[in-house]
Order: sequence, then C-alpha cells, then structure tokens
Amino acid sequence: MTASVVLGLCAYTHDSAAALLVDGHLVGFVEEERLDGIKHSKAYPAHAVTWLLEEAGLSPQDVTTVAYNFDGRRYLSALGQFPAHLRQPASRTRAFARARSFTTVHRRNQARMRELSQRFPCARLQLVQHHRAHALYAFLASGVDDAAVMIVDSLGELQTTTTWRAHRDGPRVILDLRHAINDPASLGYAYGAVTEHLGWRRGDEEGTVMALAALGDPARFRGLMSRAIRLTADGFTIDPALLALRVLSSRYGRVTPTFVAATCPPRQPTAPVEPVHADLAAALQERTEQVMLHLATRARHLTGSGVLCLGGGVAMNCVAAGLIAQAGIVDEVHVPPAPGDSGTAIGAAAAAWLDVTGRPPVGIAQRCYFGPAYPGLTLPAAPRPGLHAAGLAEPAHHLARRLAGGEIVGLFTRELEAGPRALGHRSILASPLNAGVVERLNATVKFREPFRPFAPVVLADKAADYVRLRHPSPFMSLAAPVTDLTRDQLPAIVHINGTARVQTVTREQHPFLADVLSTFGEITGHPVLINTSLNIKGKPICGTPDMALDCLVESGLDALLIEDWWVTK
Repeated sequence: MTASVVLGLCAYTHDSAAALLVDGHLVGFVEEERLDGIKHSKAYPAHAVTWLLEEAGLSPQDVTTVAYNFDGRRYLSALGQFPAHLRQPASRTRAFARARSFTTVHRRNQARMRELSQRFPCARLQLVQHHRAHALYAFLASGVDDAAVMIVDSLGELQTTTTWRAHRDGPRVILDLRHAINDPASLGYAYGAVTEHLGWRRGDEEGTVMALAALGDPARFRGLMSRAIRLTADGFTIDPALLALRVLSSRYGRVTPTFVAATCPPRQPTAPVEPVHADLAAALQERTEQVMLHLATRARHLTGSGVLCLGGGVAMNCVAAGLIAQAGIVDEVHVPPAPGDSGTAIGAAAAAWLDVTGRPPVGIAQRCYFGPAYPGLTLPAAPRPGLHAAGLAEPAHHLARRLAGGEIVGLFTRELEAGPRALGHRSILASPLNAGVVERLNATVKFREPFRPFAPVVLADKAADYVRLRHPSPFMSLAAPVTDLTRDQLPAIVHINGTARVQTVTREQHPFLADVLSTFGEITGHPVLINTSLNIKGKPICGTPDMALDCLVESGLDALLIEDWWVTK
C-alpha cells in the first residue's frame, strides 16, 4: 500500500519552515533559518525539506501532498474593500495602491504554486487558509480535547484575528470558525508599525519593544493609542488617520504624519533610546494587553470553553499571554512552541491529513523537539583555531558545576527545538546568582540592548517557589509574577515589571536539563538557571554544530557543551 506523505510548507514570505507527515505521523519539523543561517529566512526551505526527506528515507517523488500555509486565491477578496477605502478620507490616498498590491501578491502566489508543482511532480497541491493552519497547530500542540482557539497576527490572506471552537469527537477533530476580523483591523500590523517607528525591525524585534515598555509610562500616549486601536463590541478597529492603511509593499510606511507629530520623530536604529520611546512602547504594550484580554473574553463567550489556545505572531507577546492566564477568564492558556508563521507548516500538513482522513496527525501534542540531531558527534581536539574540545563522562554534572562557578555556557544537544524560544537543546545557560550576569550577557555574549531581560528555566515541581503560575509553562510562553523569594535572591531573572518569562521542565520532557537543574540546585540551593537562545543578535538560533562553534568564537561565551564535548577557548 502506498504511504501518505504530506509535506507542509511555510515559504516565500518569512520564517520559512517545513514539516513532514508519513501516514499521519509527524516525522519532523524545522525552520529554514536554523540551517541556512539567515534569520527569518523567506526562501523556499530547501535545507529543511532535504533533511526531512532524508530522515524519512524518501525522495521528492514520494511526496503525495504538498500543503501550503496560505490560500492565495483569497487575496483577491481585499478588492471588495476598495470602494469603502476610497470613500474614507484617511485611507483614500492608499486605496488604489492597496488594491494593486493584493493583486500583485495573488499573481506572485500563483507563480510560486507552479514552482512547488514542479518540485513535487507526483504530489497534489493543497492550499490551506492561513489562520486555519495556525488554529489547527495551536489546538493539536496543546493536547487538550476541547478549547477556544484565538489566532492574532498581522495578516493571513485577509484575516488578522480569528476565534475558533476546536474539539475532539471520538477519533475526529472538529474545527469551527466562530468569528473573524479582517484587515485593516490588525493588532500585529499596529505593533509592527510602532516597532519600526521606534527603530527596531518589525517582524523580528517586537520583543525588544515589549521589554522596553516596562521602563516607560503609558499615560503619556494612552489616549493616542486608544484612538489608534479602538475597542468594539466584537473586537477592535484601527484608525487610518494614525496607522496608515496597509499596502503590501515595503515602500509604504505604516504610521502617518499625524501619528509622528503626536509622538516623536522616527528613531534611527543606532540612536539612543530616550524616555519618549519607552513611554510610546509602554502605551502600545498596554493597549495590546487590553485588546488581547477583550478578545480572550469574547472567545470564552463565543465557545463556552474554559481552555484557550493562542496562536499567531501576537501570541508571542508573553506579557499579554501571561495576563490572560492570570486574569481567570479561562482555566488554562496554551501557546504552542512555534506560534508564529513557521508553525503553520505543521498546521497546513495537519489540515491536509485531516481533510482526507477526518483524524488528526499524531506526534504533535506537548512536543517541541522536532528538528535535526547529531548523535555520535565526534570533534577533533581543535575544532576551530583557538578552540579546544574534550570528551566528558558526566556532562550534566560537569555543566552544573561550571555554571555554579559563574561560567556562561552554550548548550547544543539532541533534537533542535521548534519556535523562537530556546528550550534547552540550543540554549545559553548561566547562573542567576552571579552579580552582573545580565549586563555581561547583554554586552558581551548576546550583543543586545541593556534593558532586555533574561528568562529562567526551573524544575516544574519547584516552580511555585519562584513564579506564580496557574499551570506549567513548558515552552516559555507566559510571563508570570515572581515570588518574594525570587525578587530577593534571584533578581537577575526578574524584569522591571516584576515578572519572568519562565520555562518549566520535567524529567520526562528533558531528562538532561532536569539533571543539570537538580545538580545546580544541590550546589546553590536554587534549581533555576538563566536560559536564553544559542545565538547572537541578528542571527538565528544555532541549528548545526558548525553554527554553534561559530557562536562560541564570535561571542563572550566561556564554553560550549556540544553533545558530550566540552569546548573552550
């Protein structure tokens, strides 16, 4: 019997990725940037596809379905908005450009689908609505049987915010759309617009603005942001007089002269960060939190479910997600490890399998380690000029002792994790007890802004001593208030707003990291470490041994544990 081989793709836009299902089992998933070294790579994910097919022992001719994470035919629905935009004074000057841009994207999408058909000549091509791919992945990753699913991003084809009811009916999964908000009402667009105005890269550095927000006073621009993003009974709208109507072209800015006049001139990326920038970031973040809480309340009302799954780029706003979790709107909040567009490669593949069989694929729930691994890796004594490698008999204990001694160490082990957070397989670890560790990490290891906080990883059964979580946070998705113990003894992991974006670890999830935390706890009294991604600013998380060795050479890391090899300078 011929196997069903479904290749899910996110490609040609940003965060390219691929996922492979064989007879409904997830073989693997990997983001292209982790293999080609280009952060937020928008290329066809050639490296990812090659690895997946080799892992499964297959060729491109064996692929029976290619599931793409956008349905390009839906871009043309934006043309129906043209008359309304033309009538409105604030959007009139962009109405024609917007209509042309959506037509252009539709045409480009058709060409890209022809390219995919040529790459996989024996496969059926299935176009999956973008928010459906997000929603399926968010629900399946949670492992629950019934949930409200809320997707909030910048733009699908035309949707920006959707609410779904998802539930299991025997072996089947039912996904029912309950409400949709279309562009130009887009929370992701608004956040990206202000991120860019503040001098950081939209689609990449929104997290920097979220961190900066804790240093500012939202009152200064609270009224402005309330006008820019207006709450409505069933969601929100965007004021085009402040945040310009979207045109799918980088030549068109996102904030209007009125917005600039009411806030500050655009900040250049190398310019100093001033109080006005922190205040604008604070107002943006506060409004984002208000909108997300409003949407979560609506999702509970529309579905009746006490479980909420979040997806889309805005779901990476861990402060907003954490507030929803703390607010008591629902009993549980789940965010998948890859809530952004890369994760829709899994969602698209899942949709294609579900549509044919009625059943969900397996191997997705509560998992994040899907990518390449390098078991049996052998290093020479000098893997790079100036580096020395030595094998270890007890790597976990050795690493814990070095961390307790104050060293900052990169960790590269087992399968590559999915998503934007390092979850203990491609991490930089450090002791939160060391004075000046945050300053050293930002200045000499990560080369990033001094106000950026660092997240803790803690043994799940000890988490209540350090953070106030209502349920586990295995994918470092939620910012939670810290306890007095943490504030007093581990200030390095506490952001100025009194929270920490925590990862909770069980021995079943990650036995090696659990051993490291246990040993570190025996030495120091606290089974808690700083955990940040194995990369430097502007580069992706290291997906290959060569990338990890380069990171050691180019940064202020003291050492790198790569599988069972201890590498030092």
